[in-house]
Amino acid sequence: MDIVGSVWTLGSNVLFYVLPFLFVLTLVIFVHEWGHYKVGRLCGVDVNVFSIGFGKELFGWTDKHGTRWRFAMVPLGGYVKFAGDANAASVPDPASVAGLPEGERRRTLPGATVGRRAAIVAAGPFANFIFAILVFAAVVMAYGRSEIAPRVDKVTSGSAAEQGGLLPGDLILSINGSAMANFEEVRRVVSINAESKLLFVVDRNTRKVELDVTPALVERRNPLGVERLGVIGVTAAARPEDRREVSYGPIEALGYGVRESWFIVTRTFDYLGKLISGREKADQLSGVIHIAEVSGHVASTGGLVSLLTLAAVLSVSIGLMNLFPIPMLDGGHLVFYAYEALFGKPMSERVQEYAFRFGISLMLGLMVFVTWNDIVRIVTRSAGG
Repeated sequence: MDIVGSVWTLGSNVLFYVLPFLFVLTLVIFVHEWGHYKVGRLCGVDVNVFSIGFGKELFGWTDKHGTRWRFAMVPLGGYVKFAGDANAASVPDPASVAGLPEGERRRTLPGATVGRRAAIVAAGPFANFIFAILVFAAVVMAYGRSEIAPRVDKVTSGSAAEQGGLLPGDLILSINGSAMANFEEVRRVVSINAESKLLFVVDRNTRKVELDVTPALVERRNPLGVERLGVIGVTAAARPEDRREVSYGPIEALGYGVRESWFIVTRTFDYLGKLISGREKADQLSGVIHIAEVSGHVASTGGLVSLLTLAAVLSVSIGLMNLFPIPMLDGGHLVFYAYEALFGKPMSERVQEYAFRFGISLMLGLMVFVTWNDIVRIVTRSAGG
């Protein structure tokens, strides 16, 4: 019975965690690499390999253009290898390109103009952004949204809201100059501004009142760990007239998709800024283990639509991360191309080699760190800490 139980548990974990995780990650990686591939083809550059995953090929095929489409053993990333690339990180191979005729050389990535190379590299992250916008837009077009007016129903005694002067019935018009259309927008602004003074403008019995409110920093435990966020201690209005169902046309839905994607970008930079300044802890950084946990939880509680929404969130994060100016990432390549465009010649091969080594070391170190965070998070949760 123990063996049967162990096998059953293992199978359940595969279904609960691994399959949703692979679905989300593979979809996001495919979108990213498809952006590189498609723009590369449009720019006349040959593509040797389109790979989902790293390591030994599990299965694949070669198309009529000579591109090898492959699924590899380690599904934790992917790459597009263009003609003239020395490896999967698109490090140029000058020796293989130098002896080619001019016509063939132009069909390699190092032989393309600097503008085309920059477009090819930037296409991956921007494909992630476009995918996320379209997913957010499609979901809200299909299902609409339930919104609650940004009206205060109750104020918790001793809370930041009470100290700032908020009263039941106040309609929050704006925070720090940004208009609040619904209570969710209020919650978002407050959550990312813990311990920062915010200027609230409220409608109190048809009279505008300005209030300074400083959200308190709290830690909240959820099924996947602990999150730190700002709260002010108010609840939303419960009156039927303050609730509404909102439907979206195509243009409005795209606008919503852009706003959702932009919120993820601004939230990321806000966290990084606080991390650098010491106002935030690095234990919120997470890796593939946590993504697998979240994927399983979302798949079990929200189904396919929630899983697609998670893929959109992850897509923005991966697209943004790849634009960071770190050698080996797309942003690092863009820095090299900017140098070439500015000075009229590529950065020296020796400098690029050392830069790529630094980038690889940095990314490996980050992977180890976030994996350690994931393990600590699981152990702490299991111990009830």
